[in-house]
Amino acid sequence: MILDKKREQGRFFRFAVVGIIGAVIDFGTFNILTIAFHLTALLAQTLSFTLAVMSNLVFNRYWTYPDTRNKTISHQLLQFLFVSLIGLIIRTLIFNRLEEELVWLSGQVVPKNFFISYTVIGHNLSLATVIIIIMFWNFFVNRFWTYNDVD
Repeated sequence: MILDKKREQGRFFRFAVVGIIGAVIDFGTFNILTIAFHLTALLAQTLSFTLAVMSNLVFNRYWTYPDTRNKTISHQLLQFLFVSLIGLIIRTLIFNRLEEELVWLSGQVVPKNFFISYTVIGHNLSLATVIIIIMFWNFFVNRFWTYNDVD
């Protein structure tokens, strides 16, 4: 398996760190857009994902895969954006399915006087779930297609 190799474990670790940075951007933007600007959760998760992807592209190109220079940045950008677009579609479909149920479940579990609304908790649980799923999609597809020019 690919993650049995030391070099790939290092890449996956760096990819995960980049992913954590992206997740902070994703969660932060999502919560600002839904709480402060009252955007719908579905639109907010699309915009927050887009910002996180831009950050991830730069960090992955220069830190996770610094030895990937056989392709031009524009070529890699197109591949990365295509993978991300497919990831966004998958993510949106899953998010759309989970959101209503997790908001409802949070409403059943979270006390009425809790300092964070059950809606915010449900939205963030939905977002966390799709971030984890799409992290694996992005890693493996980008590794074998976008960054396939590294050993």
